Amino acid sequence: MNAWHVSADDFPADGYASDQLEFLLNYAILAPSNHNTQPWLFRIGVTDLAVYADRRRALRVVDPLDRELTLSAGAALFNLRVAAEYFGHEYRVELLPDPTEPNLLARFHLGLRADTGAEDVLLFHAITRRHTNRQPFLPDPLPPDLGERLQSAAAREGAWLVCVPEEERRRVLAELIAEADRRQWADPHFRRELAQWVRPKPGATDGIPVQDYGIQDWLAAAGPLILRTFNRGDGQAARDHELATHSPCLALLGTAADTPRDWLQAGQALQHVLLTARTEEVHASFLCQPLEVPELRARTAEVVGQSGYPQVLLRLGYGPEAPPAPRRSPREMLLIQRHHGHA
Repeated sequence: MNAWHVSADDFPADGYASDQLEFLLNYAILAPSNHNTQPWLFRIGVTDLAVYADRRRALRVVDPLDRELTLSAGAALFNLRVAAEYFGHEYRVELLPDPTEPNLLARFHLGLRADTGAEDVLLFHAITRRHTNRQPFLPDPLPPDLGERLQSAAAREGAWLVCVPEEERRRVLAELIAEADRRQWADPHFRRELAQWVRPKPGATDGIPVQDYGIQDWLAAAGPLILRTFNRGDGQAARDHELATHSPCLALLGTAADTPRDWLQAGQALQHVLLTARTEEVHASFLCQPLEVPELRARTAEVVGQSGYPQVLLRLGYGPEAPPAPRRSPREMLLIQRHHGHA
């Protein structure tokens, strides 16, 4: 079954909690991740679900501290929360519950029956409609109140969000993005890592289609080799500069501190923002390159006039639908429970 087309009608409402948790994973795994690495693992207990970092899928060059990996796990955790609420269950979340086990990022406890609110329904239906959209957006402005709603969504998860509609500041951010592109592509280690996650053929269950990097279909088979061999930084910089400059809104999401707990909160805030935007038919994609270059990260925060630590740079706007990125089956991400109980 295609992960993006799971049917809510199949939820085992009268089944064991462990069966319900396994079903909720269908929604957790639709969270975004850098290079579509899907860097998470799960272990199902009797009434709880443990969320682990899958560091075998870490990006050592672009994300050496696993900051973005942890953000992605936070986004998956938020999807779990929304899905549990939609199916009428209370829940409890523990972040980093065991200091002796750094790969255990969160524990999600499924609780008793509860009422489903209107916002739960809207956000839930947005999960399967949220796809990272790398196409140019229309110049149409966003709804006047949407910026405040997105800021509120981020704040509820312990993060801040600054929307940057002003043309001048968008231009400066676009220049930082382009500079980061040039720096990253000049590094052969960056290109080699990227090439490992680019998929030249359809049918892959992770990674990024090679066409997203401007490589023509007839060259697709050689795509990873092209990316490894040639510094395409100027072309990528020009393309991203154009996308950033002509997006109706750039938004920077960040946190007051910069610890793994903050990254998990930022990931939940990011997904809350993305799903809220999608309820208004607004698309988003990521332009996080300046946040992946340490000296440019601080400058990005200065441009928007915000103290703290920027975690995600987004562009938001209207545009044509984008195809969803592929997903692995949730079963591939399950760790087998070692003690007795429903596994």
